[in-house]
Amino acid sequence: MKYLPFARPTIDEAMVEAVADTLRSRWIASGPQVQAFEKGLSDYVGGRPVRALTSATGAMQVALEMLGIGRGDEVITPAQSFFATANVIERTGATTVFVDVDLATRNLDMDAAHAAVTPRTRVLLPTHYNAPIDPAGLADFAKRHGVRIVEDAALAIGSRVGGKAVGAAGDLVSFSFHPNKNLTTIEGGALVVNDADEARTVERMRFHGIVRLEDGTRDVEVPGGKFNLSDVAARLGNAQLPHLDAWCRAREKLAGHYFDCLAGDDLLTPERLPPRVNPGHSWNMFTILLPLDATGTTRKQFVEAMHKEGIGVGVSYEAIHLTSYFRDKGFTRGRFPQSERISRETVSVPLFPEMAQSDVERVCAAMGRVLRRKAA
Repeated sequence: MKYLPFARPTIDEAMVEAVADTLRSRWIASGPQVQAFEKGLSDYVGGRPVRALTSATGAMQVALEMLGIGRGDEVITPAQSFFATANVIERTGATTVFVDVDLATRNLDMDAAHAAVTPRTRVLLPTHYNAPIDPAGLADFAKRHGVRIVEDAALAIGSRVGGKAVGAAGDLVSFSFHPNKNLTTIEGGALVVNDADEARTVERMRFHGIVRLEDGTRDVEVPGGKFNLSDVAARLGNAQLPHLDAWCRAREKLAGHYFDCLAGDDLLTPERLPPRVNPGHSWNMFTILLPLDATGTTRKQFVEAMHKEGIGVGVSYEAIHLTSYFRDKGFTRGRFPQSERISRETVSVPLFPEMAQSDVERVCAAMGRVLRRKAA
């Protein structure tokens, strides 16, 4: 039986040839392809400055360093997200302040975030998850509390709010171009900034803090890192970007077929699925909360059974505050119940543009067999 992965990048022969041409050019580190990619991304987000980096993690790390975040500062972020959102905070020396999430959207609970603000709060770092976050709510938070916003939009390239791309509004916005995202550069990311000064700061910080002097020599003004994207990676991104909106529409159509196929299922009920009415969502993933208690199974058993059916399943994501690192800092189970429930029950099922509707039907049929076999 043909194996169906839970994610697969769309790469055609024209994209392969474009990357090959870049390799043949011998200009393979950061150069004209990176500049073209940044211009294309900037156009996509309404003309705001964008700088490419090696990952969304690197983008968030550079953003926090650019804001001067360090010891004594607090950064509010969701307990349910990928590990990178907390890791970049911890690496600055600041304190990670977790808040719970909404069960359906899995986005940060804004009321909880408002309640978590202290005089030491410097940044809110929310994750766009099962729905794009309203930029007006983030702007209100920033104004009310006098803080900066660093958006983790790793899952949200192609998402829109009010017809405008995520990143077209807001403060600092980071994207990921990992192979399981809607657009890939193999590995890569980007940071949307507010003005030319911030763009120049990112340029310095992504390449050792180096600036060129008038006499042609170099100087270092800040201890930057090494986060510059290669031209090889950027060339793939340039070939992918024109297809992004069409791929997002294909994902939305497939997600709609999932909802249709699961309609009336007494185990995978609507509250266990993402919000169906979800305008502007780019559908990077289709996440499900498994009815583990009702079926008397474990997620591991479910995943293994689906693999035997030839279907890949992901886990997105574990609760960050229950990792060994944060347990050692005193975090315990029970602090953030929604995040913990998601962590315990979540799976991601196959969703990528090259899938057919028959693939969706195959996944739904397999889930029904596996869950009911366990329940029986």
